[in-house]
Parts: sequence; C-alpha cells; structure tokens
Amino acid sequence: MADYLVKSLIDGDMFRAYVVDATETVAEAQQRHDTWSAATAVLGRTLIGTMLLSTSLLKGDEKLTVKVNGHGPVGAIVVDGNANGTVKGYLQYPHTSLPLNEKHKIDVKKAVGVNGMLTVTKDQGLGQPYTGQVPLVSGELGEDFTYYLAKSEQIPSAVGVSVFVQPNNTVKVAGGFLVQVMPGASDEAIARLEQRIKEIPMVSELLLAGQTPEEILALLFKEEKIKIVQKMPVGFKCDCSKDRFAQSLASIQPAALQEMIDEDHGAEAVCHFCGTKYQFSEDDLRAILTEAQAK
Repeated sequence: MADYLVKSLIDGDMFRAYVVDATETVAEAQQRHDTWSAATAVLGRTLIGTMLLSTSLLKGDEKLTVKVNGHGPVGAIVVDGNANGTVKGYLQYPHTSLPLNEKHKIDVKKAVGVNGMLTVTKDQGLGQPYTGQVPLVSGELGEDFTYYLAKSEQIPSAVGVSVFVQPNNTVKVAGGFLVQVMPGASDEAIARLEQRIKEIPMVSELLLAGQTPEEILALLFKEEKIKIVQKMPVGFKCDCSKDRFAQSLASIQPAALQEMIDEDHGAEAVCHFCGTKYQFSEDDLRAILTEAQAK
C-alpha cells in the first residue's frame, strides 16, 4: 500500500496527533543511496521525523531543511521536507554498519553520535529563513525531534520514529508518530498519553503486525475521541533536473568550464539528495559557457 500520513485532533482541542506509514519512502531512499543497515535506520528516521515536522508546522509552499550532525560514523544527515508530505535526503557515509546494541537493535545512537546539533531551517517565503538549533540529547532522533519542538518551537510534543531493516539492508517497514500537546489538554490525559507511549511497541513493530496508522492512533488514545482531519499521501520526491545543474555550472568561472571542455570532454553532475546522474557533453558545456559569457 502507498505511504500515507493521518492528521487528527484528539477530544477536540487536547492533542494534535500525526501517524505515518513511510515504508516506501524509506525503501526508495535506501535504494537510491545504497545505504547499509545503520545508515538506513538513521536516514529513515530522519526522513520520517522531517516529514512529521514539515506536515505539522508548514503550510502552502513553505519548506524546511533538517540537518543532523552528531559526529558519528554516518556523518552529517540532510533532509528537506514540505507541507505536502514529500521529503528528500542523504547522509555523508551511506556504507555504515555497526554491531547491534545491548537491546539487539541497530545502534542508531552510536551511528549518529551525540556530540553535535539538530538544526531546522524553515523557508516560509518571507525572504529571510528562520533557523532553530538544539543540541542532540540522545542520538536516537525521536527524542531529538521532541527536544527541538519543545525548545525551539515551544510545542510540548512526543515523537516516535522507527525503521525495520532486513539483513540484506532493505527496508521491511518504517513509520512514526507525532503528538502535540495543546493548551486544553488535561493533566490526566497527558499522564495517560505518557504511559501509553511507554507501553506500546515501536511503530515499526506495529506496522510489521499489520497495524494501519489509524489503528496506531487508536492504540495511543484508547479513552479519547479521535477525529481524523486529513489523510494525505507522502513519499520521497526530488526536484532536481538537468536545467538546475546547468544553472549551477553557468555560475562557475569560465576558465573552469573551458577546462572541463578541453581536458574532461564533458562533465557529470550527481544529485546529493537522490543520486540521479546528469551527463553534460562538450556541446552542452560550450552552450552553457556561451550563454554565461553573454550575460
């Protein structure tokens, strides 16, 4: 089934809750970047966290970029998201596998590292993007997104993100949830939610058992009334193109372009976000050079 995200309101104004099945999204990222187990889990969790963040905070054509760098083995992670639920992203060292942690799970914390920051830059079309930054508090990423929302957005929240990676590095399931506490939430309801989050399995385990996002919502809020506000498709989508890379080539020094023509007889551009390769022939480069010099 295609990936989708459910937005809901709980008991009118107590909580906003989002649950997503992002299995195909993370699987496509794994295939595009040929990530190994630890890198797959890290990139997948960051993609899911960014998707939850962007669909809850943004509207219209707004977009945001999440950067995570805990100075761990996977290096820096960069993911773009928008209000429409599409994401794209990459990490520095995709071929990263590590021994399992003490819980016999992929060691996401060690892969990410904890000596660094989570940075969110929001482009709301106002000219000057807004950037919020928080130190990594766990490296597990769910807790780090939670901390960002509390400290930088002043929204008390709970974020859960998880990816089940198979022995051959492919993705079996991936998903997550975001719950925002609203001013109308009672102490009793908050306490029930906190206990429920401690008790329920990870979202990936629930998806493996065949649970849908709607059923996961029902597990989180057994006593409360759930109103589904929106069910939206989500996915991995990159907006790169040969024209965009041509514009980038046009901005470099003419001498460097001439060198590509004379010595390399062409050029190859590779998109960091999706791995797509674009070939530029000598004729392509000459046209770019001529157009750049005419400006």
